[in-house]
Amino acid sequence: MHIHILGICGTFMGGIALLARELGHAVSGSDQNVYPPMSTQLEQSGIALSQGYSADNLKPAPDLVIIGNTLSRGNACIEYILDAGLPFTSGPQWLSENILRHKHVLAVSGTHGKTTTTSMLAWLLEQAGNHCGFLVGGVAENFGVSARSGLSDHFVIEADEYDTAFFDKRSKFIHYHASTLIINNIEFDHADIFADISDIRRQFHHLLKTVPASGQIVARHGDVEISKVLTMGCWTPVQSFGLRTGDWTGKPGNADYSNFQVFYGGQEIGQVNWQLIGAHNAENALAAIAAAARVGVDPGHACTSLTGFRSVKRRLQLLANIKGVSVYDDFAHHPTAIRATLDALRSRVGTDRIIAVLEPRSNTMKMGIHKDTLAASLDGADQVVLYQGPDVKWDLSIITTKLGDKCRIYENIEDIIGRITTISQVGVHIVIMSNGGFENIHQRLIKRLQSAYGTSD
Repeated sequence: MHIHILGICGTFMGGIALLARELGHAVSGSDQNVYPPMSTQLEQSGIALSQGYSADNLKPAPDLVIIGNTLSRGNACIEYILDAGLPFTSGPQWLSENILRHKHVLAVSGTHGKTTTTSMLAWLLEQAGNHCGFLVGGVAENFGVSARSGLSDHFVIEADEYDTAFFDKRSKFIHYHASTLIINNIEFDHADIFADISDIRRQFHHLLKTVPASGQIVARHGDVEISKVLTMGCWTPVQSFGLRTGDWTGKPGNADYSNFQVFYGGQEIGQVNWQLIGAHNAENALAAIAAAARVGVDPGHACTSLTGFRSVKRRLQLLANIKGVSVYDDFAHHPTAIRATLDALRSRVGTDRIIAVLEPRSNTMKMGIHKDTLAASLDGADQVVLYQGPDVKWDLSIITTKLGDKCRIYENIEDIIGRITTISQVGVHIVIMSNGGFENIHQRLIKRLQSAYGTSD
């Protein structure tokens, strides 16, 4: 069967492409924005990519079109599909019917930490001899891919609350029928889909209705919104996690949480020594350990296995060190995630200078929904550089008003690169934050710094 995927370079749809290819289908795809790491992964898998959404990409007609949730009526491909009567479906629906139907699904949900926790949980199962399938919203460093079908009866999936497709407005995670469900946290996001937090709460309530009584929910202790969702109705046993309170807890061995103890029911069951940093990642680990235990992974073994865990690309990923100037790539796109990233880095680098470079790219960010909390989330940086892109619908100067002289706004990428190059010196840590390609600023900046200071260390 020939499957064509619209929106193929999205992290979720790219995973769908890999799974379809693994099942033996011929796969091609189109996307408006084709950029690494997903485009590289797909091309290496022999999947043909087309830039843009021309109807010509659907000629000759494929046997099935899988449509991503970023496409809507008026798109040339969508109109052609409907006029020509081509068979189509959504990514979550295809996944449910072709991969998940007979699996024990371990789903990781929440506003933040889904990708890292999903990758972590898959790794714990792998290290326990369980060759599970998985779909992660990014390239999992331990596996080199974002998805595989696996050989066992278990499948680990990142469970997003975003809508399914233009013709199916249910959240993606409704399709997965999880038996083990992690809820990391719940905050307001996706303002282009949800009117307010109650809309999001309602979707999580629907999600809980799909988890069987024989299953397990692993929920972050003390999260107000999670508590509200559980109060709306829960038919499944719940275990809680949190650094200080919950069934599963952690105690830091050092300030950056690169070492911490893990407890269950107040009893120490292991110690984690790993490459990741930050309290938020320690909580992600607790959730993953708890969920893995549900399917037979010994918690002590899980703690030891995390020593070999490598985080997902674009999660405070060190790209280069140029004569003492470090450049990181981070996917942070919400004030809570931005703060967590900067706090984690600060706990590692101490008094070294941190330069935060932010592109407000998510639909919620571009709408200005978080403008009142964004400045506080960036305050942990010594210098802040903001990109006022053409799609940003609000004036970023409100941030400079709160952050003062340490914050600058630019409308041109070259100007940003020039500014950063000017203020960089030995011991500086530059964190580039965006959930998109950011006009390839990462490699452009690295080349400029190499030109200015010499080659990478």
